[in-house]
Order: sequence, then structure tokens, then C-alpha cells
Amino acid sequence: AGLQQVPQLVPANPSAAGGKALASSKMKKPQADKDSEEYRQRRERNNLAVKKSRMRSKQKAMDTQQRVNELKEENERLEAKIKLLSKELSVLKDLFLEHAHNLADNVQPPASTDGASPAPTNASANGQ
Repeated sequence: AGLQQVPQLVPANPSAAGGKALASSKMKKPQADKDSEEYRQRRERNNLAVKKSRMRSKQKAMDTQQRVNELKEENERLEAKIKLLSKELSVLKDLFLEHAHNLADNVQPPASTDGASPAPTNASANGQ
């Protein structure tokens, strides 16, 4: 007896409300007769559009795969070049170190510590 009736906010029949109760994709469109020329033309255009879209998609995938293959090949070439240059660097370092050691072995310490230069030992230095 103490309950009050709450007014209904949403109409029972959404189409009677005049607003958009259903999303436009959910609303039924009047279908053209499947035997009509208009329907056949729309289907044909849609089929062509779908075919074209699938072809573009397939071409894009093929182009991407080709680019991936090209980049893999380039990466392999660059890695091989890095290996070769690393070996070359190692050889050149070894040559440099060998040369530096040979120079160090050939250098003789001065004969005296009084600051005078050591006497020449070869014949051309003596004026002969």
C-alpha cells in the first residue's frame, strides 16, 4: 500500500519514441527485391570492390615479404663485412704491435748520463 508507481522512462516500443533507440546498423533497411536489376548491380559493384580490396591486401603482403627478404640479405652482407673488417683490424693491430716491439728492441739507451749524445758508430757519421 505504501509503494508508489515509478513512471516508465523508456517507451516499450522504441520506434514509437521517434529517437534513435537502435544503432543504425541494427535497424532493418528495406531490402530491394533480390531479382531486381538494382540489387544485382549493387551486388556486382560490391563483389568487385571486395575483389579489388583483397588484391591490394595480397599485393601489400607480397611487397612487405619482398622487403623483409631484401633486408635479410643486406643484413647478411653487412655481417660478413663486419667479420672481414674485424679480422683485418686484428691483423693490423698485430703488425703494429710487432713493429712497435721491434723499434723498442732496436733503441739503445744513451752511453752516459751527462746529457751528451752518444758517439756515432757507422762510417758515414764519421765523415768517411
